Amino acid sequence: MNGQSEGMRGDVVLVVDDTPETLSLVTDALEDAGMSVLVATDGPTALERVALVSPDVILLDAMMPGMDGFETCVALRRTPGAALVPIIFMTGLSDTEHVVKGFDAGGVDYVTKPIDPGALIARIRTHIANARRMSSTRAALEAAGRALIAATPDGRIEWHTPKADGFMAALTRDSGDGSVLPRPIVQWLGSAGAAPDARSLSWPTEAPRYRLTSLGGVGGQQWLIAIEDSDESARTALLATRFQLTEREAEVLLWVAMGKSSRDIGDILGMSPRTVDKHMERILAKLGVENRAAAAGLAVRVLGGA
Repeated sequence: MNGQSEGMRGDVVLVVDDTPETLSLVTDALEDAGMSVLVATDGPTALERVALVSPDVILLDAMMPGMDGFETCVALRRTPGAALVPIIFMTGLSDTEHVVKGFDAGGVDYVTKPIDPGALIARIRTHIANARRMSSTRAALEAAGRALIAATPDGRIEWHTPKADGFMAALTRDSGDGSVLPRPIVQWLGSAGAAPDARSLSWPTEAPRYRLTSLGGVGGQQWLIAIEDSDESARTALLATRFQLTEREAEVLLWVAMGKSSRDIGDILGMSPRTVDKHMERILAKLGVENRAAAAGLAVRVLGGA
């Protein structure tokens, strides 16, 4: 056994397949690579297995009698022990419809039968490594204390930080599914990288509103979204009216009054720090003051008297 296999010892793989030949081939290959193998011959048994042990990766046959692989995958994603575990489909089907169906069900990859053991081991190692990096990233983000969610491009929420708990009902209300973002948010997410001004979105249209900011991709096929209270429309309107500012200038001034830096404001409003500074130049001229501190002081006095 080589050193790379030794490095993988202890990784747990759940193999779900009703074909003895496939089970034998895959189990032998995994054990030769130094991995521990759990076996299930149907969907219900797979769910029983993950209720006891959380594997590092799951190999799942797409076509099984009774509860097929797609149904099993959906059920696994709803199980705490497998919600974030990479699921690789094993299938003899090669048409696009079934491949897409596997990804929609929550799979991260697929291999076709007959199985190539070497290619399978390589894919497993890659997905386990990616999952561990994602786990470390998630732990760091949760420790940062921000309200964040990670969603797939089709809007399925993969995980969220504890601080995002209070936002979830409002964000998913219009989708009819508490684990999926509404279509308008999904459409925005798909275009959020097109231009700096498209990186933020207010949702929903009525109060209470929240500001969603796209922070880019993480962990392969996931997008990270920051959520903040965004029902500042009344305060923004007040500043705009009082100082004859544009809506964007009033938004910048509001966040300056709240002590945010240009970089922070850029992240919140979806623009570059340089653009924020250009807005600030116009704000200072309109307010007749020389610096941000003075502008913030005027804004605080106006907002305090509202």
